[in-house]
Amino acid sequence: MSIKVKDVMGRVVIAVSPDMSFAGIVAAMKRFSVGAVTVIDADQRPVGVVSEDDLLLKEIGPVPRGVPMLTSRRRRREHDKAAAVTASQLMTSPAITVTPGTGVRDAARLMHARHVKQLPVIDAVTGRVIGTLHRRDVLRVFTRAAAELEADIRAALPQEGTFTIEIDAGVVRIGGRARWRSQAIAVTAAVRAVEGVVDVVDEVAFDEDDLVIVPSLM
Repeated sequence: MSIKVKDVMGRVVIAVSPDMSFAGIVAAMKRFSVGAVTVIDADQRPVGVVSEDDLLLKEIGPVPRGVPMLTSRRRRREHDKAAAVTASQLMTSPAITVTPGTGVRDAARLMHARHVKQLPVIDAVTGRVIGTLHRRDVLRVFTRAAAELEADIRAALPQEGTFTIEIDAGVVRIGGRARWRSQAIAVTAAVRAVEGVVDVVDEVAFDEDDLVIVPSLM
């Protein structure tokens, strides 16, 4: 069973309007103990996100007069944010979002690639924000009950062959026998792809090696 965002997401959204002040954003983050807030429009659709990193740029300060114009677009944007006073000026836009049907694995890849700690979850039809996915939510897949994890592992195994499974703190030891070496490798790969598996100890034996490379006689 592929775990979706809807299975682990939080149903609470800490959101602010585009005209929310710098001080108001800081107060909201402090009150709800979050590292970012979603900026929403009048229809409750996310238009951007303000993170602690955006707020910290205030310490950098705007570019003083007389300093040559920065050539990096990113650096110019950072200094613009340092002078910002509202959410619309501070936010990173467009907002990076996921839907309830997004796979947790895909959401984790997105967080890693975009260097974000949380993602607004939007309704796939209306585009309105309906929840938040935090990194800690994604990591919950590694605390699944052993019985639930084992059921998903067995469902991922091929019909042919008999395999043994032992699970200890997310580490799966799999044994058994396959006819071909390629089949044994495929079994291990299938187990490793199950959400919640921390590592795989491969003890699957095989009868014949179908991956032997015959040297060329040329």
